[in-house]
Amino acid sequence: MTLPTVYHIPVCPFSQRLEILLALKGARDAVKFQVVDITKPRPERLLQPSRGTTALPIMELADGHVLKESMVLLQYLDDTLPANPIAQRDPYRRAVENMMCRMEGEFTTAGYTVVMNQDADRRDKLRGNLLGIYAKLNDFLAHHSTRGPFLFEEFSWAETVFTPMFMRFWFNEYYEGFELPVGDERYSRVAEWVEACIAHPAAQQVSREEIVKLYYDYARGAGNGAPLAGRTVSSFAFEPSWQSRPWPPHDKYGPAATDEQLGLITPA
Repeated sequence: MTLPTVYHIPVCPFSQRLEILLALKGARDAVKFQVVDITKPRPERLLQPSRGTTALPIMELADGHVLKESMVLLQYLDDTLPANPIAQRDPYRRAVENMMCRMEGEFTTAGYTVVMNQDADRRDKLRGNLLGIYAKLNDFLAHHSTRGPFLFEEFSWAETVFTPMFMRFWFNEYYEGFELPVGDERYSRVAEWVEACIAHPAAQQVSREEIVKLYYDYARGAGNGAPLAGRTVSSFAFEPSWQSRPWPPHDKYGPAATDEQLGLITPA
């Protein structure tokens, strides 16, 4: 049987959602993952099935049909792999988790805006905005899920959607010193949720070190594999491996690190 093929970028949070769902279902081998190098132009063979768009992941089915958008792919996999359904089956509970997932877009945008910001004078405003969204999530959890740590009894749909973002926001801890205030009741429930999500066995596809090293260019304002001015290699490059590179400097507002300092090329 020909498996669906997912074209994805390593360390992409939207692809990790699919990996988490497959892990929860015990069906990691139900999909073939094809790696795409974000630092290079998309090949024509990929632009054709994606109809010219560069957003990933996309899924090519055995019959040649193509699906895109991570939430769509999640639903497709949950529907077509019936073992261990991840989305809630009770209509009310499904509606509750959908309400929570509607908050993810604003949350993701706010977190990425913080890391990509290059204006130190805007830091407090942007951090305050992100904290405000954490507070909304905290309020939602406190109202709908008093027992914790997850929205329902187990790590399920909402956790699959949000956990990759919690992990990507390690870059804000490292480059911005951003943390949820300890002991503040406005964030205590969501902090419990974040900690439990990050620790879940089904969500161990990436590490903090990997995120921090690969997303250095994001912290300097350049996303999606674009090299920074004065640099020749993207921090998202496959080689040298991220494991072999030194940790980047914390200070994203000071002088930018060179390719050599980031371990991306060997000094001449």
